[in-house]
Amino acid sequence: MSRSLEDARAWAALGNELVLRAVAGMTDDDLRAPSTLPGWSVGNLVAHLAANGDALLNLVTWARTGVETPMYASPEDRAQGIAKGDTLTAAEALAWLESSIANLAAGFDSLSGEQWSSEVVTAQGRTVPATELPWMRSRESLIHAVDLGRGVAFADLPEGFLDALIAEISARRGLTELPGGPTPEVAAWLAGRAHSLVCAPALGAWL
Repeated sequence: MSRSLEDARAWAALGNELVLRAVAGMTDDDLRAPSTLPGWSVGNLVAHLAANGDALLNLVTWARTGVETPMYASPEDRAQGIAKGDTLTAAEALAWLESSIANLAAGFDSLSGEQWSSEVVTAQGRTVPATELPWMRSRESLIHAVDLGRGVAFADLPEGFLDALIAEISARRGLTELPGGPTPEVAAWLAGRAHSLVCAPALGAWL
């Protein structure tokens, strides 16, 4: 399925909005509670989303300046960002998340048409144009908004986003046939999340 830069930017903005809405008023105890993603606390996810915004901003800087700026200094740096969620207070975690979201949005706004075509390298080693960055953020923010387990479901996500997500994960997993069912449930199944599809084989978590 084709998706435009404008689509991806709108989905990323919505994802950020859903995440902020889900964690509004969060307490320290809420931060330590388990998320719906096995092995991850709510705080781990909040910290991951904040660190992901900072990391994507590094790639925005690379695209804007031409100076190589990796997402993360190392795989260990990424892991430390996630673990940091277990050490922060709710106020500290929310402040980091809010500033990260605002800074990344400003970074996207700063790119010119030519700079959006600049190539950068993701943490997985893929070389992509900067136009892929909002799509990368939309996946993180929208899927993890659900993973937080604080009132957001796959059925709340935009249909166009779900269609694009299904197309991408199917290709990545090498699947040519999908089980029948509502689009949100198929997307959840493909992403390795809880779903209501009957007789669909178990898949590991994606993202």
